Amino acid sequence: MKTIAFAVGTLLSAYAAAAPSPLDRVYTADQNTNTISVFNPASNTLLGQIKLGNARPDVLSPLYRGEINVHGLGFSPDHKTLIAISNGSNSVTFIDTATNKVKGKTYVGRSPHEGFFSADGKEVWVVVRGEDYISVIDPLTFKETRRIQTDLGPGMVQFHPDGKLAFAVSSFTPTVDVIDVATHTVVKRIGVVSPFSPFLQFTPDYSEIWMTHKDVGKVTRISTRTLEVTGVIDTGFISNHLAFATVAGEVRAYVTIGGENVVKVYTTGKEARLLATIPTGALPHGIWTSDDSSRIYVGLENGDGVQVIDPATNKIVATMPGGQAPQALVYLSKVAPSADDRSNLVPRVNQDSHNIALKPTTGEGKGFVVVRNLGVVDAMEVFLYKLKPNTVYNVTLSSQAAPVGSFRTNDAGMANGTMIGPVRAQAASDAAAKADRLMVTEAGTGSATPVLVGVQ
Repeated sequence: MKTIAFAVGTLLSAYAAAAPSPLDRVYTADQNTNTISVFNPASNTLLGQIKLGNARPDVLSPLYRGEINVHGLGFSPDHKTLIAISNGSNSVTFIDTATNKVKGKTYVGRSPHEGFFSADGKEVWVVVRGEDYISVIDPLTFKETRRIQTDLGPGMVQFHPDGKLAFAVSSFTPTVDVIDVATHTVVKRIGVVSPFSPFLQFTPDYSEIWMTHKDVGKVTRISTRTLEVTGVIDTGFISNHLAFATVAGEVRAYVTIGGENVVKVYTTGKEARLLATIPTGALPHGIWTSDDSSRIYVGLENGDGVQVIDPATNKIVATMPGGQAPQALVYLSKVAPSADDRSNLVPRVNQDSHNIALKPTTGEGKGFVVVRNLGVVDAMEVFLYKLKPNTVYNVTLSSQAAPVGSFRTNDAGMANGTMIGPVRAQAASDAAAKADRLMVTEAGTGSATPVLVGVQ
């Protein structure tokens, strides 16, 4: 059988299997711990982590040499090479999947996001989201060979398996760049509904690309034949990534909705219909399907792990602990030398996270908090939505007079950020701590009445 040399979605290739094999692997890019978590999908276990750097906040030293914000993942058509994109250290790390060893590294421009091998495996294209180009890298020499000019902020690029066209979405511009692979030039720009598109994926027959719009909660469909938008779906708050699976002969789409903590399942006919809503753990982000469509793997950005969906029943069938704040997730078949191989892996470097929902006392405001242990201190990440625009809000604990942090919302009434301090014990969900609640109050009003309160 001729292998379809393309690293996307539900692959119909020589690597397809009857079910997840003990030699298959699931990988997540863990942004806060700067690790790649490696899972055995046959046993639903974490085998260990590839350590590319230190966990936050140990990345602030001027002498620090590791990777920062391990974020994106891609792989070669033969599954022998995994690439990890670190947007804080502007690097592309090449990893041998048989040994879990780093075999090369390339530094690119400001804040790269995702990268993928071309259909023939001869080039790696990495979108440099903090600038306006795609860096083309030779995967044998690990050298940048050219740059492809794009619109500002390319977010992700994928290749059609015929090798002729590539599609690049943007995180800052409401367009999709269609690129001629042979000439490395943009041949068309397709207008879309939003400037923030972090992810795209092909349907299994490659007739369409589907792309998420994280900022407005939508998915756009584009025909790869006509290069025109064929539909827009209202999916939900923080639409992150998507994947496809074939169930009973029908292709379905699965979209991770971070703000609702669900995966939504859609038909893929001319008019997409919502079929099911699957509750997940905290902030589902990356998602990928096993080659046979029997399982779907979902990374939990605030849950620090991976959940496994059976698409036949739309049920979560397993949860695996992993690294902190997993972003991209990919599934690779037939890559490990043995089922329990842990070569060059370290044990899990982090503990479980603790999540607190923020509910409004009045109005439509909402948010959530994730608290992670950093050893002596803790990191508390706060996400606020639907509050007053351009307004400062304090995050407080009911037992403390001084706020633990303050945030100014943007024009859309949104804010997020991270604070470091001894907060985990006070925010714990045991009975003694429940009286010590997290609250969000508007600064400068003189009122102690919270607009949002933490709900355990």
